[in-house]
Amino acid sequence: MKIRVLVLIFAAISSVVRSQPKKDTNIMKLESLTPNIMVKNVNETLEYYIKTLGFDLIDTNPESGVFEWGYVMLDGVGLMLQEEKSLKNEYKTLKALEVGGALTLYIRIKNINEFYEKIQDKVTIIKPMNTTFYGMNEFAIADVNGFILTFSETQGE
Repeated sequence: MKIRVLVLIFAAISSVVRSQPKKDTNIMKLESLTPNIMVKNVNETLEYYIKTLGFDLIDTNPESGVFEWGYVMLDGVGLMLQEEKSLKNEYKTLKALEVGGALTLYIRIKNINEFYEKIQDKVTIIKPMNTTFYGMNEFAIADVNGFILTFSETQGE
């Protein structure tokens, strides 16, 4: 009998808690998310993103020569690219890690078929153009550092 009463009390409390509007207790608000990707050669990687994928160069450090860091952007989506030694010096926990790895970037775009046609002979295709069970047209490539970039567009757009 005591167990049933406790279960009923717990169920009633859970119902009340779930029905309460969630209070906004966050003191911070997210404004953006920009991946900073560890690369072997920033100059080579910038060239790939600019010439092959059509990104615009926004900034580099230093301003010329052999770059330690670069920032590219396309249609409001930015990527930071930082040289391996530089990033490992900044974040000591990265010292044992290799460039590339279990990171994929999922990028929503418009005009996916035209983009695919434009770059397919210039890139390493990891997953050819396909339609997913969730209604997206997608394909994936590996960049010059082995990172996987999946490009997607809602079917019919």
